[in-house]
Amino acid sequence: MSQKALVALVGRPNVGKSTLFNRIVGRRMAVVSDVAGTTRDRLYAESEWGGAAFALVDTGGIELTSGWHTEPLSEDSARFLPMIRQQASVAIQDADVVVQVVDGRVGVTAADREVADILRQSEKPVLIAANKLESSKMRDGAYEFYELALGSVFPVSALHGSGSGDLLDAIVDAIPATAVSDDEDESIKIAILGRPNAGKSTLLNKLIGEERAIVSPIPGTTRDATDTKLKYHGQEFTLIDTAGIRRRGKIDPGVEKYSVLRAIKALSRADVALLLVDATEGMTAQDAHIAGMLGNESAGVVVLVNKWDDVEKDTHTMHQHEAEVRNALNFLPFAPVLFISAKTGQRVGKILPLALTVNEARHQRIPTSALNKLMRDATTTHPPPGKSGVRVKFFYATQASVAPPAFIFFVNKPAWVHFSYQRYLENRIREAFDFTGTPIKLIFRPRSEDRFGK
Repeated sequence: MSQKALVALVGRPNVGKSTLFNRIVGRRMAVVSDVAGTTRDRLYAESEWGGAAFALVDTGGIELTSGWHTEPLSEDSARFLPMIRQQASVAIQDADVVVQVVDGRVGVTAADREVADILRQSEKPVLIAANKLESSKMRDGAYEFYELALGSVFPVSALHGSGSGDLLDAIVDAIPATAVSDDEDESIKIAILGRPNAGKSTLLNKLIGEERAIVSPIPGTTRDATDTKLKYHGQEFTLIDTAGIRRRGKIDPGVEKYSVLRAIKALSRADVALLLVDATEGMTAQDAHIAGMLGNESAGVVVLVNKWDDVEKDTHTMHQHEAEVRNALNFLPFAPVLFISAKTGQRVGKILPLALTVNEARHQRIPTSALNKLMRDATTTHPPPGKSGVRVKFFYATQASVAPPAFIFFVNKPAWVHFSYQRYLENRIREAFDFTGTPIKLIFRPRSEDRFGK
């Protein structure tokens, strides 16, 4: 696992921390909005400057003094303030370097001073980014922030990028030498996906044994895809908690829209996806919609039926529920199904070993000789149909890649290999080799008989 220095962006709400985060990492990851309190959980990403790599964390705004807001907090954002403060405090404790982001246009506020008091107590290297200073004339106002007595002050415009280079130079210089490691991140990346309020953050916290993600019964609490490192029996994992995904017609504009897009992007970098469904509600069309997204990606899949402790059961209940899940997700027949309770921990201990098995299957490589024997046996037992008296002939097969496994079949008439016969070949491969939880791809290419000396 990569051991990079951690740089935390902290400050009162609505000073531009998320915009600066996006500027430094070079892509739009953090949700940016003019609504104070938009960022809730800690959001991580890796960045690099001047050959030095580090992890950057964006945090929710720390609000300690009431009545200073230029714009009032919404009722929805206000209810999360105590949890946001706790999350920002954890980020400060974890960080090697802290950047306090302030609003250079507004000047020093009481809230800025109180945040600075917290940072002085942390005894971490601290820099001040005076944001929203687009012109050289405006930048002269940055010097008043030296009264916070933390460290150097850098006038920046996160929106336009001016001054960010000087800030990054200072960040790299402030990183302790002991915090830097050049090891590549070889952890298994696991995305936790599902409808809002399915229990994703509760599961994350149960897996890691600490309150890393804000847990709330309010649907839509998690807005950003957050990464958490975990070591389990010598194997390193990266757990990616994501915002709940609703049907497109049910997605609110603005912040929630970007959260859903980020959840989809999180899936694209996952090795294994954990799909949470709510046992108390049963399978829904939205569960199937999310599963359809999984089928279009290369990640392995494990279906977790959560809140199993809240279901009244008899000896047949689990089999009935699994049949319901299998029927709704018939396009993911390879995905294992596990019945859990993230709240009580029931069967949670089986999740990471199962994810490890799925990831190993994604990287499995079948010997060419074994694959061709299977192909010959399969086509002999059940010959492919032809057209107008012309038979479809299979000449050769080879595995082209892993993660996900892809197999190339050389045939005389690729277009004639019907979908049903492709499924037959896939089933034969899965019967012969363990590809638990992983999609496999079958590719059919044209080759003449002369090419293979037939």
